[in-house]
Amino acid sequence: MNVLVLGIGNILLRDEGVGVRVIESLAKRYTLPADVEVLDGGTSGMDLLYTISGRDVLIVCDAIKSDASPGTVIQINGDDVPAFFQTKLSPHQVGLSDVLATLKLLDELPPLVSIVGVVPADLSLGTELSPTAAGAVDHALTIIIKQLAAVGIDAGQQSLTATEVA
Repeated sequence: MNVLVLGIGNILLRDEGVGVRVIESLAKRYTLPADVEVLDGGTSGMDLLYTISGRDVLIVCDAIKSDASPGTVIQINGDDVPAFFQTKLSPHQVGLSDVLATLKLLDELPPLVSIVGVVPADLSLGTELSPTAAGAVDHALTIIIKQLAAVGIDAGQQSLTATEVA
C-alpha cells in the first residue's frame, strides 16, 4: 500500500494553514509504516503531480469553506471530492484541483482520495492557528487515523515527554 497524507495550506494566514498543522501533529505524535508518506504540500499546485501520481491512497487535510461553524471537521470521500473544489477557499485549491484532474486524465489518480477539512475561523495574517481551529486538530487527526486503519494501516501513537505535552 502506497499512501500519501498531504497537508496543504498557507501557514502565514492563520487557519488557512490548518492542514499543514494537522499533518505536523500526525508526524510528531504517530509512528507510521514506511509506505505512508506524510508531506507538507504548502500551497503547491502542479508541483504535486508526480508526488501524488500512482499512489493507492491520498488523504488531503486542508482548510475548507463551508456553511458549517468554524472549527467543524468535514470529511469528503470518493465522488464528492470534485465538488469540494467548486467553492474555493484559496488559490492553492485551484492547483490541487488541476493536479487531481490531470491525474485522472492520465489514469494515475489514486483509487482512494479523501479530504479532511477544517472550517477556518480566522484567515488574517499570522502563523498561529485560532483557538477554534487549534481545537479541531485532534478531531481531524482522529479521522485520518481511522482512514488509515480502514485500509489496514496501524498508526502507533508515540509517547510524548512532559515537555512535548506542555
